[in-house]
Amino acid sequence: MTIPLTSPTVDLTALQNFAALRGQFRVSLTPRCNVRCWFCHNEGDIPPPFTHQNRGAQPRPRELAADDYLTVLRTVIASGLTRVYFTGGEPLVSPLARPVLTRLPHTGPDGSYTLITNGTLVRKHQQWLARTRLDKVKISLHYFSDETLYEIAKTRVGIAAVLDGIEAAREVFECVELNTLLQRENEHEVLPILQYALERRLPVQFIELVDTDFNADHRSSAVSAQGIVDHLRTLTGDERTEIAGVGQGRRVFRVDGVEIDVIHRGLGRHHVGQCGTCPVRPQCVEGFWALRMDHAGGFQPCLLREDLRLDVLPVLDDTEALAAAVTHHVTAFTEGTL
Repeated sequence: MTIPLTSPTVDLTALQNFAALRGQFRVSLTPRCNVRCWFCHNEGDIPPPFTHQNRGAQPRPRELAADDYLTVLRTVIASGLTRVYFTGGEPLVSPLARPVLTRLPHTGPDGSYTLITNGTLVRKHQQWLARTRLDKVKISLHYFSDETLYEIAKTRVGIAAVLDGIEAAREVFECVELNTLLQRENEHEVLPILQYALERRLPVQFIELVDTDFNADHRSSAVSAQGIVDHLRTLTGDERTEIAGVGQGRRVFRVDGVEIDVIHRGLGRHHVGQCGTCPVRPQCVEGFWALRMDHAGGFQPCLLREDLRLDVLPVLDDTEALAAAVTHHVTAFTEGTL
């Protein structure tokens, strides 16, 4: 069931324009995770590795119940933003994962639901995941050995659990994709990861590091995407560049029918009104490409600006007020008046 938005005071133009440019709605089910990847930005909350090193620095306490998530989803989808991504932390760590994901509202013909996971818990939750409306599972594969997995994520879980999670997802979902962050720690495993993806006909995305305050100490680990781009050009002549829409530009390759894309900061990014005077714009390599909601009821249009966070807890019981608050926030951000 969709929620009618009949009030003439709710102007959906900016939100619908953002959706038309393939903007995402990223929903964090929890800031907690069962691994501790050093580069984690935790959708703007305090990341697990930082909490591990500084026990006094904890993420926000959870404020939303499963029904609250579903109310927000119905409202935002009815407002026109229908590309939904569930994130964390690790979303499958959350006790709300099952009651939320098994009750998802319809998104309409142009909408989609994607679960972003590290893969280690997919097998455990496979049965109920198969009964959800998820259209895609996107699994992070930043490592291809126990040694690299430990170096990056500080876990002894083992690469076998991640690879088994990929297989578990393939058994029940038609669309499974991989994503790999390019870094010094996994530079020697990028080509084996690519070969693994091609052998299983899994689309894979290679991503350049996004700087945040939490990973500033590891900036030297960033690796240019040019190396994988050059290699892909030896495998195929089917290449296109996408710079339309929101977010960073990307190079898209098709190798034997499998799509491989590379998020390449050299292709630019999409910025809007608020970005023009933003004090952290020189560090920003993303622009405005996702509206993020955290587990405490906060909406952020930008990963690097927590001061732009909107608290929707006061309007959760009034769907029209909720729609108005979210759309006004996005409008103010895009017009530079926030």
